[in-house]
Amino acid sequence: MKKISRIYIEITNVCNLSCSFCIGNVREPRFMNTEEFSHIIHQAKEHTDHIYLHVLGEPLVHPQLEELLTVAHGLGMNVNITTNGTLLPKKQEMLLKAPALRKVSVSLHSMEKGSAYCKEEYLRGVAAFVTAATAKGIFCELRMWNLGATDIDNEAIFTTLCRFLGLDDAAQEEARNKICQRGNTTLAPRLFLGKAERFTWPSMDEPPTDQPIFCHGLRSQMAVLSDGTVVPCCLDSRGDVALGNIFETPLTEILSGDRAQALYNGFSARQPSEELCRRCGYATRF
Repeated sequence: MKKISRIYIEITNVCNLSCSFCIGNVREPRFMNTEEFSHIIHQAKEHTDHIYLHVLGEPLVHPQLEELLTVAHGLGMNVNITTNGTLLPKKQEMLLKAPALRKVSVSLHSMEKGSAYCKEEYLRGVAAFVTAATAKGIFCELRMWNLGATDIDNEAIFTTLCRFLGLDDAAQEEARNKICQRGNTTLAPRLFLGKAERFTWPSMDEPPTDQPIFCHGLRSQMAVLSDGTVVPCCLDSRGDVALGNIFETPLTEILSGDRAQALYNGFSARQPSEELCRRCGYATRF
């Protein structure tokens, strides 16, 4: 079977923030243990070389994160983490020592007005981490996935970050000229500024999206929720398209099952077989 570029693993669905743009967790709060994580990695490595610790939840709150990173390294897996960045100062030393860690993406759009982290100290901690991480060869992305939003000041955030990062005037000006444009801008070696509009999480409560619809679900990505439920993408946060449970059925068998194959073939025809996928506004980006 052809390998895919990434598998998302939700090591926990617990988060230390409650952001307005997040769909929120309706499942039982759960932390994946090391045995479960190892079981997933053993099966995932047949399908990918990269795992992303992200669906819902904040991976840095996991009490066994260091052990999970050690498991991933022992099995030759590259680890990419998406975080709101609030715990980076506390976890920096541990993360920088983890040989499996390839990339850290920081969701700056979590810096909402009224949040306890909506202050310079948060940005100082993020800047200190990405400076140290990129120096060690770890890729870092600072995400502003809120273009067009009026409740957050990207210009002020970016100006403060530049000060803490010590970027020269030329790098600041080039990035500032592109701050309202979608896509990635290189700020420094291995350090990128990612920009995109906010999106609405797919939900059965959302109206149908105009077809035809294509998605990379099961082609270049898939996800495993904290209870082992396999879903086609990182946006199926509630397990509406449950393809099987990796703790009960081998992943290869799940991916060759009727429901997974119908979804794959449906996207090939631009006619998704699942109702949730027909209500996904994110798919319009493809």
